[in-house]
Amino acid sequence: MDEIMRLGARIRGLRRREGLTQSQLAEQLGISPSYLNLIEHDRRPLTAPLLIRIAQLFKLDLMAFGNDEQHQLAADLLELFGDPLFEGMDVTNTDVKEVAATAPALARAVRTLYEAYRSARESSATIAARVVSNDELPGVGPSRLPSEEVNDFIQKQMNYFPELEEAAEGLWREARLNMDDLYQGLVRHLNRAFGVEVRVEKARSSGLTVRRFEPHSRLLSLSEVLPPRSRNFQIAHQLTFLSLTDRLDRLVRDPVLTTDESRALGRVALANYFAGAVLMPYQPFLEAARAERYDIELLGHRFRSSFEQVCHRLTTLRRPGAEGVPFHLIRIDIAGNISKRFSASGIRFARFSGVCPRWNVCAAFQTPGLIRVQLSQMPDGSNFFCLARTIPKSRGGFHSPHALQAIGMGCQVSYARELVYADGMDLENMQAAVHIGVTCRLCDRMDCEQRAFPPLHHPLRVDENVRGLSFYAPGIP
Repeated sequence: MDEIMRLGARIRGLRRREGLTQSQLAEQLGISPSYLNLIEHDRRPLTAPLLIRIAQLFKLDLMAFGNDEQHQLAADLLELFGDPLFEGMDVTNTDVKEVAATAPALARAVRTLYEAYRSARESSATIAARVVSNDELPGVGPSRLPSEEVNDFIQKQMNYFPELEEAAEGLWREARLNMDDLYQGLVRHLNRAFGVEVRVEKARSSGLTVRRFEPHSRLLSLSEVLPPRSRNFQIAHQLTFLSLTDRLDRLVRDPVLTTDESRALGRVALANYFAGAVLMPYQPFLEAARAERYDIELLGHRFRSSFEQVCHRLTTLRRPGAEGVPFHLIRIDIAGNISKRFSASGIRFARFSGVCPRWNVCAAFQTPGLIRVQLSQMPDGSNFFCLARTIPKSRGGFHSPHALQAIGMGCQVSYARELVYADGMDLENMQAAVHIGVTCRLCDRMDCEQRAFPPLHHPLRVDENVRGLSFYAPGIP
């Protein structure tokens, strides 16, 4: 019934968008106005023939009736209404889902308004801190971070850009690249096609820069601290801006990217995508991933790519008819800040707060360099198989800082048997699954020892005579 309700709202929205009355649309569909009224108000199911007819009338792909965006909007609204700002307001899950289904434009407007509010609040806190410390005050930044808009852009495209895949395959043919000599092949092509020379510079000469292109001298400088696989990646990255400028400009005109900064960052993200597609060509990489059961480290050796590069590439295998396992990916630092996120598995990530500390991507920091696996269950009962590992970030010298981040990947449990990491695990025993959530405010589990905030739909009750697992998790008899 929930899915029927969503489709009824979509039909009503499409009709109003086209300026049609119920009688006019009913006549085109060959049904009575009263029956259409029942469909729009969720009292009659939308049959497959009618759905196809509606798609033809409005010139829509049937995928347009998918509800992933509505689910994401509903999840975002639930999270933002978890802010203490809305404490005491009787906003129910049903209210939120109905708004996302029947008025998605309004839902997006509320989300944008809340993002602007958070940005203003954070800017005020920064200004106050700088006034106290007598620092100079910069201008207030935009309401949304460019990185957030780029994450939304990638999610909207399901992290699959066929134009860039075709361009990468075309480069392999044009440059006659060979996996055993990829670096020299890329260097030769860069010189022959664009007159660009590649030079590896000493670390002290390059400073903090690992790649620098000088258009006038046609010189691409790479730092010696880059390992061979990263040099290949950086050359392919630079090739994007030399050969695919028009395609990049066209792709970043997406309305999700609202500022020049977001579009510039989007171009960089697309260049990274292209570089990954060059290092790991789609069909050979997909075949190897299936044959080796998605062994990330083994794939990294075979395609001369880093652990993170392989993880990213695995999330892009969305070509129709040749799809890989639908993964989600998240990258965090040791403080839990999310710097990258993408979900093809259906799992939801926090948009306005940090990651749940019970996710194995957080525990990965306890065992640097080792892959940790986890059976995970969300509060809604959905089950996932997840793996995580830390990735070091180093400039290469003794005095250079050594940052540490963690990559988390996962899929629905139904796909887990396709992964080598699930060997020996009892995937049927979900009693052994770790109960995780999106964020504390949206998680109703009161028996969590790591709860940092009270759940949205449970009033805070403090009993001075009882101590639970945490301050917000009172003792349970």
